Amino acid sequence: MITHGNEIKLFSGNSNRSLAEAIAKKLNTELGEIEVGTFSDGEINVHIAETVRGRDVFIIQSTSSPVNDNLMELLIMIDAAKRASAGRITAVMPYFGYARQDRKARSRDPITAKLVANLLTNAGADRVLTMDLHADQIQGFFDIPVDNLLGGPTLYSYFAKQEIDVVGAPDVGAVKRSRKVAEKFGVPLAIIDKRRPKANVMEVMSIIGDVKGKRCLMIDDMVDTAGTLCQGAQAIKDAGATEVYAGCTHAILSGPALERLEKSAINKFVTLDTIYLPEEKRLDKFEVLTVADIFAAAIENVYLDKPMSKLYD
Repeated sequence: MITHGNEIKLFSGNSNRSLAEAIAKKLNTELGEIEVGTFSDGEINVHIAETVRGRDVFIIQSTSSPVNDNLMELLIMIDAAKRASAGRITAVMPYFGYARQDRKARSRDPITAKLVANLLTNAGADRVLTMDLHADQIQGFFDIPVDNLLGGPTLYSYFAKQEIDVVGAPDVGAVKRSRKVAEKFGVPLAIIDKRRPKANVMEVMSIIGDVKGKRCLMIDDMVDTAGTLCQGAQAIKDAGATEVYAGCTHAILSGPALERLEKSAINKFVTLDTIYLPEEKRLDKFEVLTVADIFAAAIENVYLDKPMSKLYD
């Protein structure tokens, strides 16, 4: 618990204020006064309404949809704090947008994750706190410290009560993560072998592993349109699984995601609150777990210059 709040300042953008308020409450402090709005032409307008001179400033903002607006809010808030002589500025990004563009998949493609890293650094961020980056190598895109916190333990604690029999990897790219989950629960791993004929179209080919008569858990770092997850869940169900649970750190849920999840074979879908999910989007089968404790602990460690290693144990 932070008791000398006169030296620390927490600010929030508009992307996930409920999480920011929960983090501040865990730290026994309040969010700083800041105005984040727009001019009549849509340009973002930021005004910090209290002193930050020499203070340890933490700006909490997920770069989720609308991605570009939330990213610009974050950059401008960082710039405002820097120009107001903040002592140290940490960008707290529970969800790091543009993380999927981490390499050149085709000729003449951008590496936008690196561009965002450059923008954050050039704006004046001294450190970044995030969670479950889509690609671990993004940490190397920065010339400032990046703490990539783990959302898995929160999900594991929830699913430990569900008597999971097998963990399913929704695609080959998720095998490494799914294998760790399977080892955590001491259960076998099943892999959904699929073919993607074109973007956002997935065809399930076969399931490697035995799921018949078993409760299956599928874990991924993010769920966007939910096509891969829902088709994978149906394939597992068709192969004889009795129940299918799914969990993720970042519920992007764009396009047809909600409709797909509602009609899917998934019995329970669990996500963390790194991205704000309004009540009208929370289906009956949804469960939202908070990461306020983890980020509060990380912020306290950064503020007090304590090691972060315990958060990864």
